[in-house]
Amino acid sequence: MATSEEELFASVDALLEEEPQLPPPAERARLREAAGITQVRLAAAMKTSTQSVKNWENGRSEPKEPRLSAYRRLLDGWAAKHPAHGTAPALAPAADPHSETPPKTSTSPTAPTAPATETTAQVEVSAMPVAPESPAARPATSSRRPAPKKTAAGLDPRFPHGPLAVLDGDGSAYGVDGIVLDCPAYSVPELVEWTLKEAGLGAAKLHRNGKDSDPLIILTAAAVVKLGLPERLEGHEQRRSLRLPADHPVVKQVAKAKWQLTQRGFGPWARIYRKAQGRERQCVQLAVLPWDALDERSWPGVADKEPADIARVLGVYAQRVITPRGSTAVSGLELMTALRPPTRAVQDRATGNWVSGHNPGSLGTDPMEPAPPEATAEHPVVVKSGWTGGFLNEEAYQWVRDVNLLTDEECTLPHAVGLDLNTAFLAAAARLVVGLSAPDHFHAPGFNPKIPGSWLVDLSHIELDPRLPSPFTPDGSRPAGSAWYQTHTVAYAQELGYNVHPLEAYLRRESGAYLDPWHDRLKTAYVDTLADLGVTKDLDDHQFLAAMERHKQTDPAMAAVLAAIKATVKGGVGKLRERPQGKSYQQGERWPALERPTWRPDIRAAVISKARVNMHRKLSNMARMTGLFPLAVLSDCVVYPSPGESPLDFLPYAASGKPQPGGFRLGSTPGLAKLEGVQTMLWAVDLMEQGFNPARHIKGGDAVLDEGE
Repeated sequence: MATSEEELFASVDALLEEEPQLPPPAERARLREAAGITQVRLAAAMKTSTQSVKNWENGRSEPKEPRLSAYRRLLDGWAAKHPAHGTAPALAPAADPHSETPPKTSTSPTAPTAPATETTAQVEVSAMPVAPESPAARPATSSRRPAPKKTAAGLDPRFPHGPLAVLDGDGSAYGVDGIVLDCPAYSVPELVEWTLKEAGLGAAKLHRNGKDSDPLIILTAAAVVKLGLPERLEGHEQRRSLRLPADHPVVKQVAKAKWQLTQRGFGPWARIYRKAQGRERQCVQLAVLPWDALDERSWPGVADKEPADIARVLGVYAQRVITPRGSTAVSGLELMTALRPPTRAVQDRATGNWVSGHNPGSLGTDPMEPAPPEATAEHPVVVKSGWTGGFLNEEAYQWVRDVNLLTDEECTLPHAVGLDLNTAFLAAAARLVVGLSAPDHFHAPGFNPKIPGSWLVDLSHIELDPRLPSPFTPDGSRPAGSAWYQTHTVAYAQELGYNVHPLEAYLRRESGAYLDPWHDRLKTAYVDTLADLGVTKDLDDHQFLAAMERHKQTDPAMAAVLAAIKATVKGGVGKLRERPQGKSYQQGERWPALERPTWRPDIRAAVISKARVNMHRKLSNMARMTGLFPLAVLSDCVVYPSPGESPLDFLPYAASGKPQPGGFRLGSTPGLAKLEGVQTMLWAVDLMEQGFNPARHIKGGDAVLDEGE
């Protein structure tokens, strides 16, 4: 029977009316990343959740109309701009990847200029981990129990025994999940060879453009002696400068075996490597426990634990955060780079070769000079230019209310209760737009709250309630005249209803939410670790306070992981403006930290400014909702007078029992509050009269604000 033209057209129309077809899930992710857009940003544009975007990109679900057509249109547009050129091979950096400063990667002489970063506040790169490129596992070494036939959950099949091991004096190497390997090494070179060839240790890269984490071996005191190392290092005033002398026998053994040490030498954290051969890295990290590799402040009680327990603590940290490469501050900084690699493989259109190019949204491979007001007094930019125009003073609060402003009603309340905000700096890093390019100087610019930078502006005319700290200064005093402020501080003055007229500014044209993946990974690690300690999101406020009171006793090992995560946040932010070390330093000289692309005092200032503004906003809302004013603030801790010993006695709740929005709220996620400590009101007033800060001591100890090394 002949087919009529009408029937053919009806069939074609039916096809046209079908839902638009989308590219495969992996291609969707590639196109988004090529455009430099995060899943969070895409979700906001599509008016959906981040989880929905994740589901679209891993094939678990498909968008429905009207999002389907909009998503297809977006992908078609990206596909036109970023066509696929085959699978890009991973690039080995041209420079030695194991040097102390991040390597600079070279490009082909005929390669085009690296892609320019978008000049908007939304330049971002996804931090989604990808599947390992090679499924082949290293040969397994012997162990005290049969190696499992399948790789343990969460471990890369190339690294079947996890990211690290703790080596004891009898040759037992304790890894994650209770495995114990037999290590035959009697010298450091033998240990390095065993680790790389037999141990099956390491961890997959955290970003598709990044690199795998090198295996970590932690040495106990007994292992140190067995390997011919001194049990203690003596003769140095600062722990960070401890290292073996160049003529030590072990250092000579390493050199004779044609291995190298990084610039930091053989100290508490030593990296031993050979230059990469193609794509194969040959590097092992050593952490020497008796040389104080694990700082007690960041890893409370860990160094004194049994090897298997040490492996558990560091293993969980490595899986949730990153394999340690030094102090928690160093690890915090390394995590930023691991999640935002400076380079990616790009195809040279002229030659067709794959070369190393800039990864949009990253800080790149070269260090960047700060604007003079963003630097420190000893920085070469300041010393050589003779800069006298002042500096940013964006620091955390250290404020105590004038005792003369205490009311009789407040003084008759029986208790002073301290609230501590969970990882306040981490909460401030969420969706924080920071500069990605060098600063440009402007005179009398109009203020724009969306542009990251430093502004010279007079905020001294702003008069606020003296029972609250000023939001513009760390000590809470009213500004005395013109001063330099980060964008968030000036924007908050506008938010309060005041006009601002900057005199000067150093602004960055290219910007993006550089810290977003760092925030996301550390937030997940923090929340998951608290949940392991019995503090879960589903608890009401009474249950939450009870769980927090006993959480450290629930599992001391996981409590140590939690402490390390918190130290990673503060230390990582502090490292963004690491100061020179050593008595021999002279003003105006460069110091090693300046050679890192991550020496970015402006980003540190942005985090702290936003955290301080967040704190002031909550303080103001509390005063408005409850009539209560703080006695003191120290960074992320605030002390209030209270009729009872619990935060429940003064925090604002609606008639329904739910917390009032805008004030302090109890909870387990970053930015929410927990109980820090309780003392008598008489105790607090006595400290205030002596000029001390009750927020520093309300926990019962002498905790000191520590923003990293």
